[in-house]
Amino acid sequence: MNAVVSAEVSAVAEPGVPLEIRAFDGPLGAEVIGLDLNRPLDRRALQAIHAAHLEHHVLVFRDQHITPRQQVDFSRLFGPLQIHVLRNFQLAGTPEVLVVSNIVEDGKPIGLGDAGHFWHSDLSYKEKPSLGSMLHAQELPAEGGDTLFANMHLAFDTLPAALREAVQGRKAEHSYLKQYAELQKRSPWRPNLTQAQIDEVKPVVHPVVRTHPETGRQALFVSEHFTTRIVGLPEDESDALLAELFAHSVTPQHVYRHRWQPHDMVFWDNRSLMHLAAGCPADQRRKLYRTTIEGDVPY
Repeated sequence: MNAVVSAEVSAVAEPGVPLEIRAFDGPLGAEVIGLDLNRPLDRRALQAIHAAHLEHHVLVFRDQHITPRQQVDFSRLFGPLQIHVLRNFQLAGTPEVLVVSNIVEDGKPIGLGDAGHFWHSDLSYKEKPSLGSMLHAQELPAEGGDTLFANMHLAFDTLPAALREAVQGRKAEHSYLKQYAELQKRSPWRPNLTQAQIDEVKPVVHPVVRTHPETGRQALFVSEHFTTRIVGLPEDESDALLAELFAHSVTPQHVYRHRWQPHDMVFWDNRSLMHLAAGCPADQRRKLYRTTIEGDVPY
């Protein structure tokens, strides 16, 4: 991951240190340099982070030694937070934080160990899907554990003409339960859902191509994890179209691979991206804390 574009912004996040946004050499992503989340952000720094998030879609804040409460407070600067339906993996005392971990203690998993197993945009199955997510590294494996991000604006921009015509004006259904039974077969992390939890994640319908509410850019908004069908198409046609869209979205020229470093905080835009956990060996411990910011109804 080489940073080749550097643009200094007029903001100070730490006394005497200019905040710098350094874009990655790839289809998305940038590193924010000169930021210590232990210190209050001034207005210009927050504006610079917001602008960089819209432009680069993934921001990486290195070496952030912060508490879960500080992560929650920083996340709330961008909007209200959403609570994941799997309450058993909330961080004790901080319910806004979802523990993402493959660690098992006393025979019980401490977090959601198979999070990100399929390409997805966080909480696309909600009426108001996530604006963005923040993931803070607590414990990293010696090998593996990367996270991949796919630029769905580029995926839309590069659609072949026939696919672009096929999705024009279409809507798709999103369901949290689409891959749930499959995930339950693979791991110990997915408990049986109560009826109340099932009611909390009823299927929703969103545009196949959504317009970003802040930039106006269009992006594909379907994923293999949560999108069940294209509304109004026969099942076989729907399945074939979705398979083409999924494959096109994650071609290498659309993807950035994040290789985690200790105490990384990564902030991504779920309106612009999908992401995928690349996985790590079962004997390698991995733990991260996730907060999720509520977005808007897609249009």
